[in-house]
Amino acid sequence: MEKTKIKVLDLFSGIGGFHLGLTKAGFEVESYFSEIDKYAIDVYSNNFKNATYVGSVTDVCGGDLPNINAITFGSPCQDFSLAGKRKGLGGDRSSLISEAIRLIRETRPRFFIWENVKGTFSSNSGEDFAAILQAFANIGGYRLEWQLLNTKWFLPQNRERIYLVGYIGDGSRGQVFPIGEDNGANNELSRQQGNICTLTTRYGADGNGSYITERKLDAQKVKVNSATNAGYEEATIGDSINLSVPTSKTGRGRVGKGVAQTLDTHCNQAVIGYSRDSKGVVVNYHEKDECNTLHSSSGGGGNTDQFIKQNKIRRLTPVECERLQGFPDNWTKYGTKGEISDSQRYKMCGNAVTVDVVAEVAKNIKEVVYGKTKE
Repeated sequence: MEKTKIKVLDLFSGIGGFHLGLTKAGFEVESYFSEIDKYAIDVYSNNFKNATYVGSVTDVCGGDLPNINAITFGSPCQDFSLAGKRKGLGGDRSSLISEAIRLIRETRPRFFIWENVKGTFSSNSGEDFAAILQAFANIGGYRLEWQLLNTKWFLPQNRERIYLVGYIGDGSRGQVFPIGEDNGANNELSRQQGNICTLTTRYGADGNGSYITERKLDAQKVKVNSATNAGYEEATIGDSINLSVPTSKTGRGRVGKGVAQTLDTHCNQAVIGYSRDSKGVVVNYHEKDECNTLHSSSGGGGNTDQFIKQNKIRRLTPVECERLQGFPDNWTKYGTKGEISDSQRYKMCGNAVTVDVVAEVAKNIKEVVYGKTKE
């Protein structure tokens, strides 16, 4: 694949999902990154040795930067989230998008990519998204395109996010969007690498392993409290389980059938975990197919530990969360200052942008903006 060299201003950079996605699409990235979370800064610096840290977005000045070709940003989304208080653009965190718009004005990159939650569409009855579009249009000279994309088209996680692209050009080479589910279906290698649910080995005291059979897998089921007619939802191998307030009987949709829910910052997701066969040998069950979205902190309300113990399920591991977001194994395990705690790893993965989705968008940008044919 022919490499296209670009200088990128990576705002709200997190652990480098945009950087990695651009690289995967065939760009050679010289990164100038902005972030305030010390753990994310540490992980980014460790994985991209030549990247230049430029401080908080509020302190970055376009005139102090080299000629920037691209700006990427997934500005804080809590005020737009369907699960949040929906303060929209009036919220302190979501208003930071204005800083990104300022830097686009100051640097005039060839293209920019913005990622945010689905709730941005409906925030304040759609007025916030309209205001954001108007602000981008007022910069002048950029063609704007956007689409709601789902990580599950590429990796086993149900994560819907808005991707908006602005680029200098008239679209004569085509358009960046639409991107369809079939684009991800062709990315079978990434789906296999992200799949945390493949059969694993079980080990006896002597360390020798044998593969679990499908018959044994089908027999393992867990009932999860839910406000359904039956009073519960049934999870089996291949399903995800939402651990948030597990003892509640008013919640619904706690089981993702064949798909994990969105990763969050608490790692409030689990899969059927450890059990024993008739001989007392530990059997390690892993989830398969797709996972619902994950969050960025570890924990969850209610008596979670007891819930896990009684129902024989386990939380996703940090490595599994990395895979579901398209990162290499142990991407978040170390920073420049040493090993990172699991709670911070969960948080960073939940806050990250999905690498494979960025890569697909970036491949189209490379073709439309730079005239480079996709391979």
